[in-house]
Amino acid sequence: MKENPINNKILNAAKWSSITEIAAKLVMPLTNMVLARLIAPEAFGVVATVTMITSFADMFTDAGFQKYLVQREFKGEREKHRYANVAFLTNFVLSILIWGIIIIFSEHIAVLVGNPGLGIVIAVACVQLPITAFSSIQMALYRRDFDFKTLFLVRMISLFIPVFVTIPLAFLGVSYWSLIIGTIFMQISNAVILTIKSKWKPKWFFDVRILKNMLSFSIWSMIEAFSIWLTTWVDAFIIASLLSEYFLGIYKTSTTMVNALMALVTASTVPVLFSALSRLQNDSEEFNRVFLKIQRVVSIIVFPLGIGVYLYSDLATQILLGNQWNEASDVIGIWALTSSLMIVFGNFCSEVYRAKGRPKLSFLAQVLHLVVLIPVCIISSKYGFWVLVYARSWIRMEFILVHFVIMKFVIGFPLLNIFRNIFPTAVSAIIMGVTGYTLQKLNEGILWELCSIMICILFYFGLLSLFPYIRKEMIGIGKKLLPNRVVIKK
Repeated sequence: MKENPINNKILNAAKWSSITEIAAKLVMPLTNMVLARLIAPEAFGVVATVTMITSFADMFTDAGFQKYLVQREFKGEREKHRYANVAFLTNFVLSILIWGIIIIFSEHIAVLVGNPGLGIVIAVACVQLPITAFSSIQMALYRRDFDFKTLFLVRMISLFIPVFVTIPLAFLGVSYWSLIIGTIFMQISNAVILTIKSKWKPKWFFDVRILKNMLSFSIWSMIEAFSIWLTTWVDAFIIASLLSEYFLGIYKTSTTMVNALMALVTASTVPVLFSALSRLQNDSEEFNRVFLKIQRVVSIIVFPLGIGVYLYSDLATQILLGNQWNEASDVIGIWALTSSLMIVFGNFCSEVYRAKGRPKLSFLAQVLHLVVLIPVCIISSKYGFWVLVYARSWIRMEFILVHFVIMKFVIGFPLLNIFRNIFPTAVSAIIMGVTGYTLQKLNEGILWELCSIMICILFYFGLLSLFPYIRKEMIGIGKKLLPNRVVIKK
């Protein structure tokens, strides 16, 4: 790969971002394994409802300023800090106002989301809104500067908070309160550490003209965020309203578990991709090259991961959640399979729109998906929980189609290059899936399943190695990401 400063920054950022997510995936599953055995699915359903509300409110308090600060080209540090101050003060004031409104109407909100009597829970949980105002702007500045090493430190500290706060409270039998209190402590930790380590510190500076400049971009980012929130939570809202907390707990815990697993790859690459593409927005050739390269690298892991979890969902559920979550297996399987396709073909397209400074396109994509998603969820829910699960999972393919149309006819991105780009990984993953399915039919038992998983992994990478340019690329990236003293032999 051609050596230049942006490539080195991308690789260094990807290294720290990847280390963060790998470490997170070593700690989080252990925490979830304990909590899933201490807390009933119904309690997770309550927390899912609260999270739906806090994420909705948090969307308005951020106001899209994070993405603006990453995407904007500033003249210097002074201008960047002035914009950061205006963004921070706006966030903080909005968060206080929204929290106050939630406190006043907490019981009405609880009834609206299908959980009457939980008003006090919602009011207390939303204390995190003004707290996150301290960390959101700091996080944007770190990402802009590719300083994922500091974000690694912050994430590591917050990861261990559940071990010392959430799990002990769960042992004391306080149910969903343990999860809510643990989340609040995590937000406090993030805010304190990021503020202490940051070069920029909040100051009492405000300029209406700067706010207007940011809002021209951020209003559309916020509208887009609302459409993303609606896409993410409309299914949970329908389940909470028409079914029960039990099914909501099963559904959201399963999909959250899969999303966390996929985040091992996406959370370490998407922020880096957005930061890199934003710096390259005026260089179309390099922009397309970086996009395709990161998409291909991500597909190497995501495709087999999605197929593997689909095939071995029963084993994954038993290990991670325990016996009381048996019904989660099918949700986990189908959500993992469709997520792998959505990540590679859909999610990265949204980063292209934002990096080009065109968040309206992402909003348009969300709207074109929502006009199909909402009717599908409402109609399928009338036929029961499982019909809704499968309909909700597969309707994501329509979202991918929408992205393809926008990328082709609005952005002018050559779609054929995307399919050529991931062809080796897609073919290798499909053949691996057929192999895994065949191995499952030959024998049963946990030991055989573990052995067949190892066979599938070896078989997949063996197939992938038949494509010389991918093998060479992976070796090159490995040399960059590993310490200099580690020698990779060809």
